[in-house]
Amino acid sequence: RLSRSSHHKTLDEYDFSFQPDLDPRKVRDLATLSFVEGRANAALLGVLVADEVGYQPLERAEARLVFQVISKRYEKGSIILASNKTFSEWGQVGPGFGDEVLATALLGRLLDHCDVISINGPGYRLRNRLKAIERENDVA
Repeated sequence: RLSRSSHHKTLDEYDFSFQPDLDPRKVRDLATLSFVEGRANAALLGVLVADEVGYQPLERAEARLVFQVISKRYEKGSIILASNKTFSEWGQVGPGFGDEVLATALLGRLLDHCDVISINGPGYRLRNRLKAIERENDVA
């Protein structure tokens, strides 16, 4: 466990019925990290990780640095990415990715050899709170 998060969760604990569009086989396959050996990428789209690409606007210099990292790793190493933005929204992430040419070039490198998982619906962390609200409404 490399993260400094105080909460440790495993894939076996994840309730896939909460996200019916999510393919459990594909997620478990990505969890094996076999895509790393093939120098492919993975992108997880949805409200999944707190430190998401696009959560904070990027200045031009920051966006250029992100592009350089993606370019240097392109076909040399794997990248795992999480974002609460769809790829079509990346051109609108602050003045940095607001440059459509830069966003297009970055996405071209990132999406080549990439498995994309889109997560739709409410965030997984909210599931228990949403259930509690539903129970309160049923009682009222």
